[in-house]
Parts: sequence; C-alpha cells; structure tokens
Amino acid sequence: MADRHITHDPIYNIVDRDDFDSLIAVERYADRTDAFDEIIAATVDHFWDPNDERYIDFDSEPMNLDEQLIMPEKFCIELQTAVADRLDERQKIQLANQNTRFILSTILHGEQGALSLSASLTSILRDPGSQEYAANQTREEARHVAGFSNYMATRWGQPLPSGATVQHFLTDIVRSPTVYKKLIGMQMMIEGLAMGAFATLQMQTHDPLLRRLVQFTMADEAAHHKFGKIWADRTIPKLDEEEHILIEDWAAETFQILLFNLVNSEQKQAIYGQFGLEWEWVRAAVLENFSDADRRADMTNNTNVFRVLIKTLLKAGIITDRTKHVYALWVDMDELDAESDEVAGVAVADAATEVLRDINQSRPKHGARYRVN
Repeated sequence: MADRHITHDPIYNIVDRDDFDSLIAVERYADRTDAFDEIIAATVDHFWDPNDERYIDFDSEPMNLDEQLIMPEKFCIELQTAVADRLDERQKIQLANQNTRFILSTILHGEQGALSLSASLTSILRDPGSQEYAANQTREEARHVAGFSNYMATRWGQPLPSGATVQHFLTDIVRSPTVYKKLIGMQMMIEGLAMGAFATLQMQTHDPLLRRLVQFTMADEAAHHKFGKIWADRTIPKLDEEEHILIEDWAAETFQILLFNLVNSEQKQAIYGQFGLEWEWVRAAVLENFSDADRRADMTNNTNVFRVLIKTLLKAGIITDRTKHVYALWVDMDELDAESDEVAGVAVADAATEVLRDINQSRPKHGARYRVN
C-alpha cells in the first residue's frame, strides 16, 4: 500500500523512471491535459533573472552585519531568553543575523530540493502537459537557487549547512518513488511553509535587497502552490478510505516532525560556537522562556509558517476528524476552516508580478545579463 502512487486522475499517471520508451510512444504526444496551460502561459508575466541588475542589483544595498540587523531582534528567539545576558550589543546583532542566515540557508536548501524534485517529475510524468509544467517549475526553482545563492554570497559568502530535519525530509520526498509524497510533500507542504516564511520576511526585513528577492520569488511560488491545489482537487475526493488514511497519517506525522525540529536549537547549533554558547544550554534557555502556549499564540498570525501549512492541508481536504486533534493543539481549526482559500502572501505575489511585467516590457529581446562575481 505504501508504494501506491495514488493519482486517480490520468494527468498524474507516471512511467518508470527508466522507461523512456513509454515517453516516445506515438499516441502519448496527443494525450495532453490543458489543466496547467494557464499557469504555464502566465510564466512570462513573472519572469525574472537573478543575474540581471534590472531585476536585482546585489551590489546596491551594502550592509554592515556587525552593526545592522537584517531582521528585527524579536525575530531571533534566543535573544528573548537568558542567552541575551551573555552577549554584548554587537554580539546580539551578530547572533540575530546568524539566525537569519540559518533561516535563509534552510530556504535555499528547500529551493534546491524543489528544483531536484521538479526535475525528477519530468522523467516520470506521462502526460505531456503535466511534464511541461514540471519542466517549467524546474526552471523557476533554478532561478530561486541562483537568487538566494547570490544573496548568501553578498551578505555572508556562503550559506550554512542544512539542518538534519530538512535534509532528511527533502531527501525522502525527492527520492520517493511514490507520487503523492512528491506532490503533497513539495507542492503543498514545502510550498506552504515557503509562502508563510516569505510573507513574514518581506513584511519584517530591514534589508531592501532581501525584500525584493523574496517578492519576486513569491510571484513564482504562488503559481507552484496552485499545482498542488489542482492535484488535491482532482485526487482527494476520489480516494478510498485506505488511501486517505495513508495520506492523512503521513501528512500528520510529517507536520509534527517539522513543527518540533525545523528550527530548534539542535538544528541551529552551527551558529552558536562563535559566541561561546553550547547548543544544549541554549535549548534549555529557550524551553524555559517559551512554552507550547507561546507557540499557539504565535500561530494566530496568519503568516506563521505552520499555520499556513495546516491551512493548506485542511483546505485540500487531507485533514479529517481522524487527525484534526493533532493540529487543533496549535490553531483554532474552525476559524481556519472559515477563512478563504487564499494562501498567505498572494497579494504580495500579485504586486510583484505587476512590477515584473513593467520590467519585462522594457527589457530588450536579447538583453545583457549582469552576473554577480
């Protein structure tokens, strides 16, 4: 049962990864869905090039990270605890910026996961329209990797290594032979987390360069999220009881793993050594100051990444009364159910698309690219 692909709608049918013969069967080429044509056609509206100064000039906003905060101090949970008592003002700024570095490194690793997963779909999706969508997303994820790589190079030189939780989860869904794990894991869960994170970053950052990068990325991610919603709309209502239980339980288990491990002190231990802090002590300090009640209060914010994730699963019909209690510990499920289907950050994504349309209209057909050295 765990190996079943659970697609139901033929537009998600797959072939074996090594079965190229099936992809050149003559009858396949005309058997194409139009379900993704609108998303594919709209790509031109939100095109951007992270290596072209007309979109983002990575040299335009220098910052001194020993004196200037990229995100507000409150964004660094450690500084709301006894950790702050061990640091001078300069070190507090440095720790806050290293915390932001960790979060943005996690986003970069997530974008690479999305790139690898989308590319893997292009070799197994049978429907030419679905395959074209996956190829299109692969291209867009590649520019996100380039954009965040450029940002990390500009601000810190390089990103931090991936935390074990993110690395394990991304590896699991990228390598998974089952389509539902790829589509729910990436198109719904990771994209849902990303939209929440991006919405928070663009609202709170002090760095205009990061704000612009995030806004342009959101224009793409909003379209990617739609792909997952189309899968859910066409698949979830057709599941039999056994299939729904399998998907629902996997989603609930994954949610809990991400909730408790995504950005905890153990995952972030690489940033503490330069401040003479032991990660176990930092973890104890954080646990002493922040309870589950604080976590629940934070989830009342509609851009909280886990609130966005729960809403995505709920609106997709994946969460039923069987597992609602798992999520109800953290959010008001009735309140969430009453909200519109709109994902966090859509307004920002729409506004960014308008900016990109203006840039693209004035862009020469064969414009020069300006690479960051």
